[in-house]
Amino acid sequence: MSTEPEKAAPAAAPAPAADGKAKAAPAAAKPAADGEKALSGAALKQKKKEEKAAKRAQAKMTQGGPTGPPAADAKGGKPAQNKNNFQPGAHQGHVRSGSRSTLPVPQIKDTKPKVPECFSHLSMAKRISITHANKDVNPIILLLGQQMSKFAIRDSITRLETTLLAFKKLIEAYTTPHGTTLSRHFVTHVLNPQIEYLTACRPICFSMGNAIRWLKLQISKIDIDLPDAAAKQILCQAIDSFVHERVTLADYVIVSTAAQMVSDGDVVVSYAHHHLVERVLLQAKKDGKDFKVILIDDPFERVGLEHAKRLSAAGISVAYTADLGALRTNLQQATSVFVAAEAMFSNGAMYARAGTCDIATTARDLGLRVVALCETINFTERVSIDSLTYNEIDPDRNTDEAFRLLFDTTTDKFISVVVTELGNSSPKSVPAILKKLEEL
Repeated sequence: MSTEPEKAAPAAAPAPAADGKAKAAPAAAKPAADGEKALSGAALKQKKKEEKAAKRAQAKMTQGGPTGPPAADAKGGKPAQNKNNFQPGAHQGHVRSGSRSTLPVPQIKDTKPKVPECFSHLSMAKRISITHANKDVNPIILLLGQQMSKFAIRDSITRLETTLLAFKKLIEAYTTPHGTTLSRHFVTHVLNPQIEYLTACRPICFSMGNAIRWLKLQISKIDIDLPDAAAKQILCQAIDSFVHERVTLADYVIVSTAAQMVSDGDVVVSYAHHHLVERVLLQAKKDGKDFKVILIDDPFERVGLEHAKRLSAAGISVAYTADLGALRTNLQQATSVFVAAEAMFSNGAMYARAGTCDIATTARDLGLRVVALCETINFTERVSIDSLTYNEIDPDRNTDEAFRLLFDTTTDKFISVVVTELGNSSPKSVPAILKKLEEL
């Protein structure tokens, strides 16, 4: 009948593919009588094609992208087997070497000598690179930290002076941001980063700690309504006065007082080098006194050699000893011992260059007078009974087998007198002096 070809015509028409292009139905397509639509064959083929492309993309991603092995074979069959046994989501602690194998990341061993755990509380200077410093650290402080870490600036008073002068320049260059005040902004956002950097380079000494607390107190007293220019002028003048009174005048009084304790015919023993001891001996010579000096040097640093040359150039008779080997023999010829302290603890103990304790204990055993020179800015309320409570490790002499401490602690029973800018006193008088300083 004429109606049958008209009904069959739509079934033979080309079916549109998913990509919008017309394609002929596959010859092997099942008839519609099977319960499937006429387009199901083409759609199924397109679906398989998309699944195969997705598998290829996933294989490339799991095998390292372009650098990994091909995701499928050359014939476009199944994805190639992952010969690296890669498991998605597994630990990624390996790096690829080539295209077929993985190697563990090499662990860089720290070659720096380790300090035994029982001494881990002791500090050590670190030569931090300028590039690793906080961006808020001022260039002046960067330079100061480098000098301290390399021990170009060594003794406590010199470190104190240079630190306060650097802080003074910091204050002069400071501008208070809008919406805040100097007393509330400067310490937290400007001063503290500088202190942290200096502490990281080398632990701050006791005099620096005292001066920093004093400076923060002065800043907190600044009136919030005071203009910046006036506030900065007050702080700079306060720093100048502090250095003048607590360092310059203090050293002058100590030198004058201690020089009077040297008599004609004395044989004075000094250890290594300290600016206060050198000035005392030179002042005693200027006062017309005739005496001799036995200089026992630090066996590790030999800083006393130049000191001995300067004393000799001033007309003082000097006997130089390079180490502590003949300590008792040298002290048997002496009448007194002059040493300088880095700090005085509240219990009367003296914190000084390593080796000072050996000299002081031997001298007292021989009945000699041991004179300790120290500015009161170096006094601390802390207590120490041995050389391991507070100390520093020498970074240049730290090995896996041994390390050297930079300081030692001498208990009060081995010290005859302490000379400060407030006069002569017993080591037991340190708490009384600290209380008096708080009242000033």
